[in-house]
Amino acid sequence: QVRLVESGGGLAQPGGSLRLSCAASGSVRATSTMGWYRQAPGKQRELVATITRSGSTNYADSVKGRFTISRDNAENTVYLQMNSLKPEDTADYYCNADIMTTNYTVMAYWGKGTLVTVSS
Repeated sequence: QVRLVESGGGLAQPGGSLRLSCAASGSVRATSTMGWYRQAPGKQRELVATITRSGSTNYADSVKGRFTISRDNAENTVYLQMNSLKPEDTADYYCNADIMTTNYTVMAYWGKGTLVTVSS
């Protein structure tokens, strides 16, 4: 069984920073592309950023220049450094990862989410 566990959400003031972490554990043989998505109340889930195993990144236009995605392949962990936060960044943030399990099955997995609230 594979688990993705996010951490690091919370309350930040506009202009502030938060760092999210997501660790894959369990029957993990290897992780491929990992990423972050978010869903604000009443809105659809949207891509925030993704990163391949080799380090290629992709960002939503709304977060370019403010957010940075990174990963630690040895720890099967992905991070999201969020700077210059805006109230519109308020959402539940979900980790996503393409994972090869120990029985060589490849599937996309989701974490349960962590809430980020940006408010003064």
